[in-house]
Amino acid sequence: MRRLRSLPAGLALTAALALAACRTESAEPAAATGRATASRATDDARAAALADTLGTLLSDAYDFSRPDVVARLMALYATEDPVVSAAAGRVTTSRAALQLQIQRFWERVGQNMRDPRFLLGTPHVTVLGPDAAVLTTTYAIPHRTPEDRPHTLAGAWTAVFQRRGGRWVIVQEHLSDAAPTTTSPAPSPAR
Repeated sequence: MRRLRSLPAGLALTAALALAACRTESAEPAAATGRATASRATDDARAAALADTLGTLLSDAYDFSRPDVVARLMALYATEDPVVSAAAGRVTTSRAALQLQIQRFWERVGQNMRDPRFLLGTPHVTVLGPDAAVLTTTYAIPHRTPEDRPHTLAGAWTAVFQRRGGRWVIVQEHLSDAAPTTTSPAPSPAR
């Protein structure tokens, strides 16, 4: 008989413990949600500040009104290999190869641009760690050709930055050219 009487008391104790556990569990997600919201706000603020920093680095390097453009562009990149760059259907994996491509671009195209302006789209930054981030943005370089025709180089750019020696530098990037636009009249419909 004692066993039967203690059974309901045991059930009551079990139920009380279960209810207490439920109350604790329901309070924990709310606290965790608050921490997650605060953490997201901090991450968003860090990403916004870094987007501003990286955007300024890029805009300063692409200021075509100043001398030594190739040197300023190369200053964006890590000084030690590998430096991976994917552009125009090619991949390079060394700083020397990247410098050669930038030098060729400048000699063939860049120095012939008249009144070039570097326009950076909205930078989307994801902070990967205290010393690493990825930035994706669009860019445009409107200018006039040597024949005085308007022309724009444009595309999308994703770059992985790493802080080395106190400086943010690009260690990997991918540039996608925007589809060319034409200024010719649209073809007439077939008759």
